[in-house]
Amino acid sequence: MNDQFEAVQQAGGSWKRLYRIGAVAAIVAVLFFRRYFAAEFSLLWSTGVITAGLAEWPVSAGDWFTVLQTTPLVGLILLNLVDLVNYTLVGMIFLGVYAALRCANRSWVTVAAALGLVGIASYLASNQAFAMLALSNKYAAAGDEGQRYALRAAGEALLAMNEGGTGQYIGLLFVVLAGLIFSIIMLRSDVFNKATAYTGLGANSLMAIMFLVWPFNPPWLPLLPSLSALFRVTWYVLIARRLWQLGARSA
Repeated sequence: MNDQFEAVQQAGGSWKRLYRIGAVAAIVAVLFFRRYFAAEFSLLWSTGVITAGLAEWPVSAGDWFTVLQTTPLVGLILLNLVDLVNYTLVGMIFLGVYAALRCANRSWVTVAAALGLVGIASYLASNQAFAMLALSNKYAAAGDEGQRYALRAAGEALLAMNEGGTGQYIGLLFVVLAGLIFSIIMLRSDVFNKATAYTGLGANSLMAIMFLVWPFNPPWLPLLPSLSALFRVTWYVLIARRLWQLGARSA
């Protein structure tokens, strides 16, 4: 165990940069942690807490084009733009954790990092926010009804892809599995303390349970992401603290 910690402390400049990048990303993720921002905005709008930005909820591609032209930020938020930032930050955190745990169990740490990065790439590729914005701009500039019809059809195809969510679900599942593996390795090493390992296990286990019970749609299903978020925010803070310490000691 002590050999693992000493090896991490003696890391060179490249690893030191990963520690610090991961630490900063974890703190930013805590401050920016809004994975379900679109759902929260929808709830606040439907209950009347938020009244600006939408006259009515967009359904068709034409509706979305109108929202993106009149209030582009609202439209992008509803198309989960914020998740792109969140998943990018998670990728940076995972790289920092990989650097810290590489001497603990290189094989499984590599598997965890690969799962996480594949999951993040899958989500980023499946998000249609910027593609819809580009179509919206073309729609506004279209000169005839034939062009607008073709752009609406393309928009409907993107919405169907976004609502199907296969890439997004796979992306989240892989990130959760990566988090579980990292947490188990943390528990068995001396690089991170037990509190970090247990909060990671709590955050990712709750999300794993969500995937298991998702097909049955129990009434308490929405509680799992909320409970997981409490653990996850704590996990990120603890990870940030440790990675920053490791970056400083490796200087």
